[in-house]
Amino acid sequence: MGKQNRRRRTGRKAVPGPVLDAAAAAGDPARIAEAVATAALAVAQGDKTGVRRFVHELAGPGSLATEVAEGTARAGRRLIAHAFESGWLPMDVHQAARRRVDEFATGYLTDLMAEHRAPFDPGTVDATWQHQLDELAATVWWTGERPHPNQWADRALLSGAEALTAILDALALLVQLPRLAPIRSLPGTAIPSAHHEHVDEKTLGRVRGLLAKAESTSFAEEAEALSAKAQELMTKYAIDRAFLAHRRTDPALPAARRLWLDTPYTEAKALLVDQVTRANRARAVFAADWGFVTIIGDDPDLDAVELLATSLLVQATRTMIDTAPGTGDSRTRAYRKAFLTAYATRIGDRLTTTTESTIAHSPDPTTLLPILAAQNTRLTQALTTYFPTTHTRRITIRSTDGWDAGTEAADHAHLDRP
Repeated sequence: MGKQNRRRRTGRKAVPGPVLDAAAAAGDPARIAEAVATAALAVAQGDKTGVRRFVHELAGPGSLATEVAEGTARAGRRLIAHAFESGWLPMDVHQAARRRVDEFATGYLTDLMAEHRAPFDPGTVDATWQHQLDELAATVWWTGERPHPNQWADRALLSGAEALTAILDALALLVQLPRLAPIRSLPGTAIPSAHHEHVDEKTLGRVRGLLAKAESTSFAEEAEALSAKAQELMTKYAIDRAFLAHRRTDPALPAARRLWLDTPYTEAKALLVDQVTRANRARAVFAADWGFVTIIGDDPDLDAVELLATSLLVQATRTMIDTAPGTGDSRTRAYRKAFLTAYATRIGDRLTTTTESTIAHSPDPTTLLPILAAQNTRLTQALTTYFPTTHTRRITIRSTDGWDAGTEAADHAHLDRP
């Protein structure tokens, strides 16, 4: 039975893909921009044959014609602006790109982001936004003598057709990006006086030192004790900050950040981030399709989450490899997923115990507890604002040995005083 006949029997209609017509846009940058954006959509929908024909017709045998390059640049500027308006930050775009497209497309997106930032006064660009661009070394390196796609292709040693193919891959990624909750001001709209509180450098230095030792030691119990001491320091710092914040009449709204997780086992890794987040008076939401966790809380608490979660992910992976028995099961996905999930669950219990003990032994726990309860209510409201709809995600475990090994490893991880 043919496809059309199956559609008639099931009542479904064929959905036509975008029409790619390079000839109709020839010579007009504005129309070329529309055609390129349409071709990016076709790439996203998997129309390899149509896109290959489009590239052949539009690019030609040599370098991109000036009007083609200009039209392509216009399409890129429009789509990157839409991505930012949809809540994506520079590092989010980069992390999504390095997971889904090649190095040429990723590099092109970096240039698009630098170009988008360039016209705005530095005082109106959010500090996180600028920091992320600096981390990516995103700068406007090209001149105004020729359209950027031409200069980028020359720099990457790509022919016109190769360059256009890479650019369409980059723009196809932008087309697929879903709308996210905005967590930072767009360039041109940031308030210069806006201030984000962070952990003081002295405390941060001590925590980093403890976690560096935990990551470098080959003794699981020592690593556990060092990580726990880091959690204790951050909790003490948070307690002092909570008393000060309680006296303010205009407490700042909770912040939000995105932590990108490397494959594989992103579900188990997201669970570990969630456990660390809960122990540090914050919230976490996992975007499984894209592999990142949004964490919500006060900036110093988010600093603690990033430091601890990153360190514990390193410790968990190393311990999983070092302690694996010499059997085939220990190398299976089921074993390793179960190991990391159990590790995350047990570490969460231990971090929470450390936090509760530190609070209980604080100078004035009776006064502190209502303050922390008010913070918890404020966080819950912020979570609802950022994410009106969420659902619980379950993790299926298929290796008892992996679970037992992960639990034992977490019991030996560094969380007590050294």
